Amino acid sequence: MAKGISLHIGLNHVDPKHYQGWDGELNACIADAKDMCALAKKRGFAGNTLLLDGQATAEAVIAAILDASKKLSKGDIFLLTYSGHGGQVRDTNGDEKDNDRMDETWVLFDRQLVDDEIYALWSKFKSGVRILVLSDSCHSGTVVKDIPSFTGKGPRPRAMPRAVGIKVENASRALYRGIQNRTRGTEKAKVGASVLLISGCMDNQTSMDGEKNGAFTGTLKKVWNGGKFNNNYRKLRDKIVALMPSSQTPNYYLTGAANPRYEAQKPFTI
Repeated sequence: MAKGISLHIGLNHVDPKHYQGWDGELNACIADAKDMCALAKKRGFAGNTLLLDGQATAEAVIAAILDASKKLSKGDIFLLTYSGHGGQVRDTNGDEKDNDRMDETWVLFDRQLVDDEIYALWSKFKSGVRILVLSDSCHSGTVVKDIPSFTGKGPRPRAMPRAVGIKVENASRALYRGIQNRTRGTEKAKVGASVLLISGCMDNQTSMDGEKNGAFTGTLKKVWNGGKFNNNYRKLRDKIVALMPSSQTPNYYLTGAANPRYEAQKPFTI
């Protein structure tokens, strides 16, 4: 019988010591994580780990993902939700072939988790495992560079300002270069799991924070409707898109092993 493990990450603040005085204040990320954890429990997921603010260190997140990779086998599912800022560091290992030459990151409490690291973690899972990632944040380097200034009115964008990113990267150059050197070539690593990412916005857009939930998470909850939604993952994403403003269009992306049966399932099915 298949089993499911879930991990939920929410950061309303990060450590200003690493981020050069910036605390990354957001409003609804912890609520997002708690709500998605509750949803996972209702769907029968076990080991529902919740990492909030200071708990959401890079070491803790990596350890939780690796622990899940050891426990799950073919047919099992890993649910990972992230609510917080997206960021970027300059690509130094040559794996980013797009125009901006930037690695995308999740802005964790004590440092950024680089996309190379995340992809390397997917390769640790056994073939046939289903992985679902719901990321209510901005990811694209384009978004981060073009992020609108926050005026103190209305919801905040969930992206680390590029000026902050440059300061952080300059101050921690050895740290991020070391990570990229250790993960060189991970984009060529064989991933036997099927990894489905539904993220809060397209590459040229901004994911917005909110009062109760992030815009993406709040809309997902509305569409899910306590489990009354009865269609597949792509239809879930499409329904969310239909209810969101054109300025924020959630993305749908599959990597690793193709698995049409997984994509056709009702979301959060173990």
